[in-house]
Amino acid sequence: MRRIASRQNAIVARYRDAARGRADDVMLLDGAHLVSDAVEAGVRLLEAAVAADRQDDVEVRSLVARLAAAGVEVVSVTAPVMAALSPVRSSSVFVALAVRPRQDEAALFRGARPLVVVAVDVQDPGNVGAILRVAEAGGAAGLVVAGASADPYGWKALRGSMGSALRLPLLVRKGAWDPAELRRHKLRVVAAAPRDGRSLFDADLRGPVAILVGGEGAGLPGGVLADADERVTIPMEPGVESLNAAVAAALLVYEARRQRSTDGGSPA
Repeated sequence: MRRIASRQNAIVARYRDAARGRADDVMLLDGAHLVSDAVEAGVRLLEAAVAADRQDDVEVRSLVARLAAAGVEVVSVTAPVMAALSPVRSSSVFVALAVRPRQDEAALFRGARPLVVVAVDVQDPGNVGAILRVAEAGGAAGLVVAGASADPYGWKALRGSMGSALRLPLLVRKGAWDPAELRRHKLRVVAAAPRDGRSLFDADLRGPVAILVGGEGAGLPGGVLADADERVTIPMEPGVESLNAAVAAALLVYEARRQRSTDGGSPA
């Protein structure tokens, strides 16, 4: 295994560019768990680096062997180099660069009654990652990341998703976005509103539906709310203005899952 001890090595610039979103179609995978998930998901890995003082750990050696079998070069790096490659405060044992998955619109809308989650203007990458995670866990068909939302393939969102971003069908729609795209796939558009909507627990989420969740603070844009087929509100005690975007998405997804499970069908 090739060893790198200098922070001036070209590898450092490649990882930093990926971490900052400056590398087209390349994403940074931080942590052995995420790298392993990428291998399982069939993501194309370009290169990887392992901390020199941990390369003899049993789990690390196993992952190195899997990458080598897939033709991926793994280099051993010193602690200062790993600190430069890994964007987290406490450097990871394993980092890798990989090609971003291709968007598969057909997979997102497949099935008799798909449940699609749409994150609109969710700017915190941790929230985007958490929404991805809950969408997969709750049986959603996929996620649309729209408007001014954070990059779902940025390293913070990837870590927050715990690998869901690598498995769940995902579409990115930056800038101005028209929910009519969802209706072309025969989905009913249900928008989360902080107040004045139908109670979440009275809404019918059993059919083909897209659930729209807005960003932190501002929520969904007024035009999107006005254009929705239905607006739903999560009941809250007086004095509480709103919920975290990922928490709201979790409640909406799992209420849809509950309804779909109790009507004799599958959650998705």
